Amino acid sequence: MKLVIGATGFLGSRLTRQLVNSGEQIRVLVRQTSNTRAIDDLDVERAVGDLFDTDALTKAMSGCDVVFHCAVDARAWLSDTTPLFRTNVDGLGSVLDVAARADLRRFVFTSSIATIGRHPGHVVTESDAFNWDDNADDYIRSRVAGEELALRYACEGRVPVVAMCVANTYGPGDYLPTPHGSMVAGAALGKLPFTIKGMRTESVGIDDAAAALILAADKGRIGERYIISESQVGIDEVVSIAATTAGRRPPRLVLHKPTLYVIGAFGSLRNRLTGASPLLSVKTVRLMHYMSKMSHDKAVRELGWEPSPVREAIAEGARFWIDLSANGKATRSDD
Repeated sequence: MKLVIGATGFLGSRLTRQLVNSGEQIRVLVRQTSNTRAIDDLDVERAVGDLFDTDALTKAMSGCDVVFHCAVDARAWLSDTTPLFRTNVDGLGSVLDVAARADLRRFVFTSSIATIGRHPGHVVTESDAFNWDDNADDYIRSRVAGEELALRYACEGRVPVVAMCVANTYGPGDYLPTPHGSMVAGAALGKLPFTIKGMRTESVGIDDAAAALILAADKGRIGERYIISESQVGIDEVVSIAATTAGRRPPRLVLHKPTLYVIGAFGSLRNRLTGASPLLSVKTVRLMHYMSKMSHDKAVRELGWEPSPVREAIAEGARFWIDLSANGKATRSDD
């Protein structure tokens, strides 16, 4: 039996789907209020509880040899960032405390490429420690603190943690959608008025990322982290692929970095005044170009990971939104 925490999210749901399709017995931890749309068709055992419910966590982990922790608060735009640290650090700590008393073979923790060090002009690897705190926002700091906490449990021999530093994910099943997935949805549905030039981000297909987590459960070295990114992709490429897949012309309006920061500033201001989640904020614009190019060679070498071109996943994501729209279901989820 394997437990997936965060199974209703984008990565967690695709991971759960792969595990079920491979014949694994899967238990998922969901909140009473969770939107389970992405896993409702899957034959899984459901445990109800949250990250701070020790009894529910203990029961959920009972009889499991592997825990996949995919729960994360990714709302980088929040003005009050307390919830980010509560979920990404305190909630994780609560889960790790229970895991330390369980008989686990692996605890596969979903971290972020944002925890990797930045060295302009160089290709960075897992050995490059985080070094840009002065320019990071609280979302990034919460992810760094979470990874440090998880790896500390591994170093102390308390939990067999393997940390997966996952890049921007693209593909089907992004019901929310994620901020970068919004670009795919908007372009595919003809609702994106602009494209973005000069911004490239580390990216990976969602199903390839899920496959990497499964490989890590068997082959990942305890206490190690692995970069899960196929390649850097330009935002303009993402928009072009999604629009072309839908048989549409890419938006003619092209935005460059200075204009994006202006739009991001307005998005950040609107967020502070209304609480609405912006498509672009100063924080998201910065992350579009700030981090260094990364190597996934360690995941290939040690896990046997073989990612497909992320451009294929972007096209699959576009087709997902086209199908939802055709069925009248292209609505934003609240979970």
